[in-house]
Amino acid sequence: MKKIVAVLVAVLLLVAGCTETPQTNEQPKPFTGKEMLVHFIDVGQGDSIFIESPNGKTMLVDAGVKGAGKTVVDYLTAHGVQKLDYVVATHPDADHIGGLIPVLNSISVEHFIDSGKIHTSNTYEEMLTLIHNKNIPFNVPQTGDQLELDSEVTVEVLSADENATDNNEASIVLRVAYGNISFLLTGDAGIDMEKAMLANGLDVEATILKAGHHGSNTSSSQTFVNAVSPLATILSYGQNNKYGHPHAEVIDALQNVGSEIYSTAEAGTIVVNTDGETFKIDQSEWTGIGATSAIPTPTPTSKVGHVELISKDLQLEVVVVKNTGKEAVNMQGWQLVSVEGDQVFDFPNIELAPATSISITSGPDAKTGDNELQWTKRQIWLNTGDAAQLLNAKGEVVSELP
Repeated sequence: MKKIVAVLVAVLLLVAGCTETPQTNEQPKPFTGKEMLVHFIDVGQGDSIFIESPNGKTMLVDAGVKGAGKTVVDYLTAHGVQKLDYVVATHPDADHIGGLIPVLNSISVEHFIDSGKIHTSNTYEEMLTLIHNKNIPFNVPQTGDQLELDSEVTVEVLSADENATDNNEASIVLRVAYGNISFLLTGDAGIDMEKAMLANGLDVEATILKAGHHGSNTSSSQTFVNAVSPLATILSYGQNNKYGHPHAEVIDALQNVGSEIYSTAEAGTIVVNTDGETFKIDQSEWTGIGATSAIPTPTPTSKVGHVELISKDLQLEVVVVKNTGKEAVNMQGWQLVSVEGDQVFDFPNIELAPATSISITSGPDAKTGDNELQWTKRQIWLNTGDAAQLLNAKGEVVSELP
């Protein structure tokens, strides 16, 4: 599958070419004071940002998980969007690109910007296939490139690394500037990327910050937040998420610089309106108490049979299932599901004894052996946005791992 994805990337680059040209930092472009809107769409535990430029050009940055794609499409349609001038996939995690599949199937796209980080998930392969079949110009940018969205708006790539060893570290970071108002969109960029941007002397200062990695403490270090010095920060995460986002360290860092804080989990979709001189956000600030997200995190049902998921190793491609009860459980009819990849492993007719674990293996090193079952030689789990669900013979979700 990795070879297939690599070929698709190569074909897309060959057909479309690299249409964006690197430019150095510039002074703010002349601007007319017309309205620009930046929508941080509520997609639960994920990212999706829609930009309407002063002259009517449009850009979509990510679209949440695949199940959130309809939400994004409906939102864009309700705002009269029939064409997107740019779509940016910051990196190939499912909670960023999954929703782009319904978008590509529903709305015309003029330019597709991708991190270039090759990934072997079905979600990524399906996205690339759609781009290829629809002949959408495809580009993998480099740090310093600028996207020609609007004559009054500067969209600069502050970080891009298709050779990164980690999906998050491949995140495309964009700085969008209109007049004196700017937005820093960081994807899931981590602290090492933040350090690199600062070490390279890049201008990360921004009026509005989209906090990295949904408010995780793997991003938004105090040093970086100090350099950005945002007046307002958007946290894009789902209510009651299992990661504990946003983390206290991030909130502390933002409060230390006096930034206003807003979250999609509490406020729903957040719209920033600017004329290039001032900005306005109508939603209430983050409180850390309540959440009104339109896409609640599903709650697994009770652990029927006392069998549950113990662990999911993204690198080794191993999911461990354990019988924590006092009686043996026949696993025939049970299923292990890769939610965003939409892939299913059917358990054979085996008895799982009490206090016994069994490993479901996938990827190139998958094998069947003592307490091991081979699913597939294809990679399933190398994707931090793909939840694992365990379903019993009745089709009920009895355990879930993010």
